[in-house]
Amino acid sequence: MRERWFGASGRRVPEIAVEGELELGEALVLDDVSDEDALKEAHEAGRAVVVRADSPDAVKAALARPEVASVLVPSDRRELLELDLTELTYG
Repeated sequence: MRERWFGASGRRVPEIAVEGELELGEALVLDDVSDEDALKEAHEAGRAVVVRADSPDAVKAALARPEVASVLVPSDRRELLELDLTELTYG
């Protein structure tokens, strides 16, 4: 399981997790990565950023952003936990 830093908390979390199975605390939770100002602001403040995604492309887009600590997938899309991100990114 690949992990990322959860903001400035010093904690590492799975880069892809099922929604409801990860303690989010004060994380900024977004539905996509389109709000670049919010991403930058949270990152500069050391606040973890978590993004919801329900498709391989949405997971890839979220994880392409260095500000994103983790991607949350719906419980009915658990297969997204097994994505081969290297293959998805580089073919």
